[in-house]
Amino acid sequence: MWRSRVVLAALASLSLALGVVGTAGAVGGEEAGQAAGSPGAASGRKAGLPPVVSHVPTDEKVVFITIDDGWVHDPAVAQTLVDRRIPASLFLLPGATSYDTQYFTGLLEQGRVSVENHTVNHPDLTTLDAAGKDAEVCGAGERLAAAFGREPKLLRPPYGAVNDDVRLAAKACGVKALITWTYDFTTWSETPATPQLKSGDIVLLHFTPTLGADLRRALDAAKASGLKPAALMPHLKSAGLVP
Repeated sequence: MWRSRVVLAALASLSLALGVVGTAGAVGGEEAGQAAGSPGAASGRKAGLPPVVSHVPTDEKVVFITIDDGWVHDPAVAQTLVDRRIPASLFLLPGATSYDTQYFTGLLEQGRVSVENHTVNHPDLTTLDAAGKDAEVCGAGERLAAAFGREPKLLRPPYGAVNDDVRLAAKACGVKALITWTYDFTTWSETPATPQLKSGDIVLLHFTPTLGADLRRALDAAKASGLKPAALMPHLKSAGLVP
């Protein structure tokens, strides 16, 4: 099965090299704070490749909360998501969920979050060959589907690193869109400045020890702009970015 996906990706890569499909620009790393490209753009809707989305075009007063990795399982964060009925897309690493799957199934049972793909080992996918991309993206999708009963349809490429080969590999694994971000609210070495959010912005957070405070900052910023958190996939469909 994986060999057929790799062969298809390799053939498609050859067509790219021959100029059949253009190249999408790479997106900056997660620690950079904001994805490259204009906030309104979903890059590369061409040749049937899944788009790279850093911002969702919408007239609704909504913002999208996304949380990556999954290593720190803070009960207070889960309680906040449940009590405040916050829709969130969780881009999870299978290894980060496997030692406490119930933390995430408990959130899924509330019906307000979705589990999405963030690869197996968090590599820069642009540096891998076709087999490596397949193992990381399809492998994570299969493991998350086994754990949570649904195969992810969205991929967050680690570090936001994307090119057309990555998009081709993602398509072969059933991915409908690659989601980067508009702003990173994660506290890394220091707390980042709080931007003014706009409708359709995608907020990046991480399951780190500071997630509770980072989530509060993001929700406060959304409220200050008159925005409410919303589920990502329905708005991607409404915007025509995914079928």
